Amino acid sequence: MNKTIVYLDNNATTKVHPLVVDAMLPYFKELYFNPGATYQEANLIKNVLDKSRAAIAKFLGAKDADEIIFTGSATESNNLAIQGALKINSSRKHIITTEVEHPSVYSQCKYLEDQGCEVTYLSVSPDGRLDIKELINAIRPDTAIVSIMLANNETGVVFPVESISRVVKLTDDKIIFHTDATQAVGKMNIALNGSFNYVDMLSLSGHKIYAPKGVGVLYWRKQSERAPLIVGGHQEKGLRAGTENIPYIVALGKAIELIDRNMEKYRNEVGDLRDQLEGFIEANIPDVIINGKNCFRLDNTISVSFKGIEGESIVYALNDHGICVSTGSACSSGDLSLSRVIKSIRLPDEYSHGTIRISLGLDTTDLEIEIVKKVLPRVVETLRKISPFYDL
Repeated sequence: MNKTIVYLDNNATTKVHPLVVDAMLPYFKELYFNPGATYQEANLIKNVLDKSRAAIAKFLGAKDADEIIFTGSATESNNLAIQGALKINSSRKHIITTEVEHPSVYSQCKYLEDQGCEVTYLSVSPDGRLDIKELINAIRPDTAIVSIMLANNETGVVFPVESISRVVKLTDDKIIFHTDATQAVGKMNIALNGSFNYVDMLSLSGHKIYAPKGVGVLYWRKQSERAPLIVGGHQEKGLRAGTENIPYIVALGKAIELIDRNMEKYRNEVGDLRDQLEGFIEANIPDVIINGKNCFRLDNTISVSFKGIEGESIVYALNDHGICVSTGSACSSGDLSLSRVIKSIRLPDEYSHGTIRISLGLDTTDLEIEIVKKVLPRVVETLRKISPFYDL
């Protein structure tokens, strides 16, 4: 790969930080012991496991390190959270979620409908907001779990999980409240023993915060009832059997340490770069919509829709210049289809297919943003000249 890469798809995955790589390497080599064994070398590894667990608990503001359960991904965490809630509330078969959840929540809910559950999918407004009244009206005596993401992966819109979870738990404290915080962790403060103290379960993923792919966390509040998720071993307090992935857990602990030091950078430097680029797009390219512009959003995310052209074409054209972004629509088997999120915010047809997502990271530079400023207007102008739809 010889071309210079301007990587602006950090909501998809982040580059593993060099210090994270350094932290995990010894656990592939000389520190290879199983933490479940009883000899001294294994006890050293168990101590490292406990240290990582405690660091993550502290970062999230959890009360007890035992509330942190290591998994293989946020997708696994989301699946285990919903299945765990249904086990606890076995007499209840109703789930509340949103139309814009990650597929690991949304698709699982669709699957559970086939298994006899009823699911209410809350809608969002054209700017991406949730209607809390709709949520309140959806709560039923047989509601087992409410699963609402903290920040949307496409638009960056942040949902008021602190107040939503409070409403749910004060309405019926037997309902389990879960939030998929995958996109929000490291970009905003989360205090599980503070403003988020009504959240029972929370999911996160390592590869969104500069750790490797293949490690995640399910936070499960200890004071609430808990049931085994995967049986066959004593690991993770008997909730998730299987030998722990020590190198990746160490990596996640190190990534949490690094991201904790850089929280203000997201709000200041990354946020400023995002605002500069967003303002440039609005000022220099006609016929654009910034999705969720008037909402509280993640500081690193721009979802922008261009009139009369295809998002995929923009992505390919930008990539010819070494710029990596993603699209708000997906091409599957040759048939162009809009993402659920873009459908949900009900954009005009002439804009909806021209959506891309630009997501900055802690290592995004001013120079990279300047490159995008030079290239993007030319790409849009060129595509609109050959588009049969733009003039219409």
